[in-house]
Formats: sequence, structure tokens, C-alpha cells
Amino acid sequence: MKQNGITSNFPLNQTIDHDAIGDEHVGTSHDTPLRPDAFDIDDSTKIKLIEKHFREIMHILGLDLTDDSLQGTPHRVAKMYVNEIFSGLHPENQPKVKLFDNKYQYNQMLVEKEITFYSNCEHHFVPIIGKAHIAYISNGKVIGLSKLNRIVQYYAKRPQVQERLTIQIASYLKEVLQTEDVAVVIDAMHLCVSSRGVQDVNSRTITSEYSGKFGEESTRNEFLKYLSM
Repeated sequence: MKQNGITSNFPLNQTIDHDAIGDEHVGTSHDTPLRPDAFDIDDSTKIKLIEKHFREIMHILGLDLTDDSLQGTPHRVAKMYVNEIFSGLHPENQPKVKLFDNKYQYNQMLVEKEITFYSNCEHHFVPIIGKAHIAYISNGKVIGLSKLNRIVQYYAKRPQVQERLTIQIASYLKEVLQTEDVAVVIDAMHLCVSSRGVQDVNSRTITSEYSGKFGEESTRNEFLKYLSM
């Protein structure tokens, strides 16, 4: 439906409580919401445009952009957005995964835990800081350990909700490893909870995704036992 030339997913007579959507931690899909033309603009142009608009935001806030400390901030923020903290939006940055034959016939679960990541809440654009724990059981193929870390970082470096991040990591692991036997647990602190709103500095959020053999209680409990070691 269009209103003033803008396509909307909501009926025109429906009132949207944007604050409630953010505070209630609403997620809309398993895929990161991206427009079809998301990558029609090259990165250097995106940096210039974001710099321009962020400069305006700082001006509206009343900051003196002639100050030596602030005058370079719009460019630094724009470059950080495109090249670093939201670099996971671009498919070209997806880790290139090479599979190797499991020649040593290791047929138990492999666990990579305590993978530190930094993401950003898509509702307020403030950090999510956490650790991801991953396990898989080889279906005849294995990947280098560092690729597990890179997969986590790729999906973390985009505006996120934690539930989606968990599912995206698990789905990609199943795809590249060619196995359903995958487990992902994420334990994270959300600054949208601790630094604003309810301002609870102690709470953490835990999400999980289990598939294949990890759906069995004994296998899942073995994985969770390793996490507590």
C-alpha cells in the first residue's frame, strides 16, 4: 500500500506504535530486511551520503562542528558504518568457506565456544555484546576453525535482533557443512536494555537453535555440559 508515494507494509488506517515495537523486541523475519536496490550504490558513495546526513544530525543536536574534536566525526561514523559494524549487510563480505574431507574420521561433536561478537540492535542502533557457542557433527566434511568465528562475525555485523542472528548462523552452518547436526547458543547483553529504557545493567539474553542430532536430549545435554566447563 502506498501513501505519499511510499510503499508501506501496514494498512493506512493502522496506527503503528514505533516505541512499543522497539521496546518489545519485535523481529519481522528470519532474513535481514533489505531493499532490492540495497547495493546499487557503491560503498564510497554510501560513506559520502551517510557523512552528510550524520553531520546534519549532529548539527540538529546543537554540536559545534567547527570544534577540532568533532569536525571529523561524521566521516568517521560513516566509514565505520559501511566498512566495519554494518559490513555484514553486503553479500560480498560473506566468508568463503572451503570444506575438507574428514580424513581422521572424527565423528563426535566439535564445539567452538566463547566466540566474542559485537552487533547492533536494529531498533535503536546501539550495541549488542555477546558470545556465541557453536557445535556440529561432521557429515564427512569439516571446515577450518577460524571460519566458524568469521561466520558469526559476518551475521553479527548488521542491524540485528538476537533471535534472527541465532537462526542465521545456524542456517548458514547447515548449508556449508552439508549437515543438519548443528547447535548454536548465544548469550548477549543489549545496550538498548542496559543504557536506556529500563536501564537494567545485569540482565542477559540467551537464545538457541538446535537441529538434527542436537534435537535429542542426550546430545544437547552433552553440548551444554561442554559450555559449562
